[in-house]
Amino acid sequence: MADDEIVDPKKYLEDRCQPKCVKALFEYQACVKRVQDDETGHKHCTGQYFDYWSCIDKCVAPKLFEKTR
Repeated sequence: MADDEIVDPKKYLEDRCQPKCVKALFEYQACVKRVQDDETGHKHCTGQYFDYWSCIDKCVAPKLFEKTR
């Protein structure tokens, strides 16, 4: 049974969708660079982080649920 391990396709699909979400990723990375020296802890990149993952999820979802039918 160990040889018949089930592989989760989500990670593969996320990797395939990254090129479509490169703009959101660059915006997140730019934000991280801007706030990394913030010692107050008030600045964050939560919005950009969620924008990136929202893009990935919108790309992955149709392909992922297609495989579960």
